[in-house]
Amino acid sequence: MNTPARIPGGSLAGTARRGRFTRRIKAAHAEGRLVVQPRMGFADLPTMREGLLGVRAADAAAVGTITLDSYTRVNDHDSARAALRTGAELNGFPLVAHGSDTTRQLLDSVSGDAFPVQIRHGSALPYPLFRAMVEAGVDATEGGPVSYCLPYSRAPISEAVKAWAQCCELIAEQPEPMHLESFGGCMLGQLCPPSLLVALSVLEALFFREHGLHDISLSYAQQTHPGQDLEAIAALRRLAGERLAAADWHVVLYTFMGVFPRTPVGSFRILEESVRLAVRSGSERLIVKTPAEAHRIPTIAENVDALEFADSIARDEASRVPEVGATDSGIYEEARLLVDSTLELAPTVGQALVEAFARGHLDVPYCLHQDNANRSRAYVDAGGMLRWAEAGRMPLRADGGGGSRRPVSAKGLLTMLGFNERRFDREQLTHAHLRGLQYSHPPRRSLT
Repeated sequence: MNTPARIPGGSLAGTARRGRFTRRIKAAHAEGRLVVQPRMGFADLPTMREGLLGVRAADAAAVGTITLDSYTRVNDHDSARAALRTGAELNGFPLVAHGSDTTRQLLDSVSGDAFPVQIRHGSALPYPLFRAMVEAGVDATEGGPVSYCLPYSRAPISEAVKAWAQCCELIAEQPEPMHLESFGGCMLGQLCPPSLLVALSVLEALFFREHGLHDISLSYAQQTHPGQDLEAIAALRRLAGERLAAADWHVVLYTFMGVFPRTPVGSFRILEESVRLAVRSGSERLIVKTPAEAHRIPTIAENVDALEFADSIARDEASRVPEVGATDSGIYEEARLLVDSTLELAPTVGQALVEAFARGHLDVPYCLHQDNANRSRAYVDAGGMLRWAEAGRMPLRADGGGGSRRPVSAKGLLTMLGFNERRFDREQLTHAHLRGLQYSHPPRRSLT
């Protein structure tokens, strides 16, 4: 058996190496405020600037987001430049096409200590993007060698690991730390049991530490059962506390990333549940969604409405007695086993991740990437909890009833994917035609 991967110490960790993004998150948390953040990106500079200013002016503890376009994510910068020249529509901000100087000017006009900005991209091979971000003075970004490879790319994991190692080392060299957020807790958005999400987030954070980063965050995405999610975030925080003591870290929660409710009220109900989950779990930051995202790209005003609604719910939840308790299903033990046994496969975290997926030791359900074994299967039980039906070659035990379950059909998969959509839309879709209600504005108070 190989020696477990060694994570370097952190003589520079702590406030001396805390970047502007983390300083803002920590200050808000000390004040008892949940930081809320939109998913937002526009191609043209005036609209992107207007969007950032709108978020900055929101009645919420908010930080800014610039989401990149699809061409930029795959390093097709010529196509992004052509789109800017011709006025063709882009689904985000073309950072490299605009150029680092232009991006720096944009950021200088809106960002500051009280309003740092994060670049979100989705690239498995992001070194050109990281160079541009460093040159532009970006506060934060996100991703990882697994979480931005398996869902979004055909690149081999081995190539993604090399590319992300270069990116980490590039930003580790900078005098002002750029914050890096693992996207590992959001794999495929849904139908991935929490223990694997927690393990992947911790493993990517350990990979960042291995390559010199101290200013990091770990993610988790809201799933289908509030109590199970509470247990999962507690497991994530416990493992991070045990493994990342020399780093400056926090937890970011994502409002559900799967099939979203179709009705405005259903959408705000699921957002409310994610806010309450964030507060109850001690998460420091929340990425929100708007009702519009089930149908189209949301407007600036819709993003601001969602942020202000989330902030109002967070303040309400802080004064409440928790209504939901965490489950006790062994998520911490499963996640710890996956982390420890993966690190035993190779002398470095990067090599261990490559080897773990090659052996099926890590296996994301329903993920079709060529480096993923795709032998594991999960299901949503009658109570809404995500469970393992088949563990593949992972060192986990499938649910007691999972082994006798029939293979998941296409119809069964779609039914599970729509679990939260039905859960939050059921009342509106069943009774709205009788009441004749039309919901055109977001509710400004708790919906529970």
